[in-house]
Amino acid sequence: MGFLTSKLYVCAQEFSHFMIEKIQIVRQRFDEVSDLIIQPDIITDQKRYIKINKEYKDLSKVLKKADEYESLLHTITEAKEILKEETDSEMLEMAKIELEDAETKIPILEEEIKLMLIPKDPEDAKNVMVEIRAGTGGDEASIFAGDLYRMYTKFCSSQGWKTEIVDISEGTSGGFKEIIFSVTGQDVYGILKFESGVHRVQRVPQTETQGRVHTSAATVMVLPEAEEFDVQINPSDVRVDFFCASGPGGQSVNTTYSAVRLTHVPSGLIAQCQDQKSQHKNKEKAFKVLRSRLYERELAKKQEADSAKRKSMVSSGDRSAKIRTYNYPQGRVTEHRINLTLYDLNNIIDGDIIKIIDELRLAENTEKLKELGETF
Repeated sequence: MGFLTSKLYVCAQEFSHFMIEKIQIVRQRFDEVSDLIIQPDIITDQKRYIKINKEYKDLSKVLKKADEYESLLHTITEAKEILKEETDSEMLEMAKIELEDAETKIPILEEEIKLMLIPKDPEDAKNVMVEIRAGTGGDEASIFAGDLYRMYTKFCSSQGWKTEIVDISEGTSGGFKEIIFSVTGQDVYGILKFESGVHRVQRVPQTETQGRVHTSAATVMVLPEAEEFDVQINPSDVRVDFFCASGPGGQSVNTTYSAVRLTHVPSGLIAQCQDQKSQHKNKEKAFKVLRSRLYERELAKKQEADSAKRKSMVSSGDRSAKIRTYNYPQGRVTEHRINLTLYDLNNIIDGDIIKIIDELRLAENTEKLKELGETF
């Protein structure tokens, strides 16, 4: 065995040792969580139970991969012993095949386990409120906001998630001045959180007679939906106003005081809902939006602090940053945070955004792995 090969072999052995140590820590924590999850005081505390149950499921997934990893290490050890001691040609050939197969799979599993060992963002499992607002560009910006709404609803449908409109303000020539909708499903915030920021569109507007390309914008906000135990709102801090709903919905919608506007006096935040005919349902939805906005405000402060610490370009917490451009003449979409350009605009605007999200998640995980690098 040459010097370089020998050095690489020793490094691989050391890495396996570190990986097994990490797995052992996970096993110990899994045993602790398995005991906690059946304790009466945990079961009766909804907030703690949800948190512990999520950790239990996440650790179970890691250990499933860990069992596979340790089984492969065992296969490698056995195969090497056979190659060293066995004389039967068939046994030697079989051991050689098993060794090569296991050694091919080991690095792949190590990368998977490393990613799974990255500390999870506790917000990732939450449902979300998505707010899309037309920005600069007049009617064209409203039309673009409508395009983004359709893009997201199609994407959510492809993920098996449920969407529901909370509040809506239509544009004068189509689209929306503003639209708020909820998304419920599995790990919604963890996937959609990268969409917050300013989205730009470059195209010839429907109203343009000279054929000139205009640039318009819309702002997307993805708020983790806060449960009542996440944010405590003092009812005396909230001013409630009722008014007649506007827009489609029939005569009864426009003549009854079913729309609700909530003003959180200490923060100045406002949330409203006029989508339902029921005043009670509109109030309930408006409180969901208000809780999520209050929760997101605190979360944004934390993300900005983390971003400054990590110099992250992916999830900076800066909601005014230009993150993506949709250029229709060139058929391209550019994701500015990671310098990614895809010439697949039609499919992307039709809801196929997972390829962009996957690249953003990869970039974020790479940053996190660098932070954890000294532990591997």
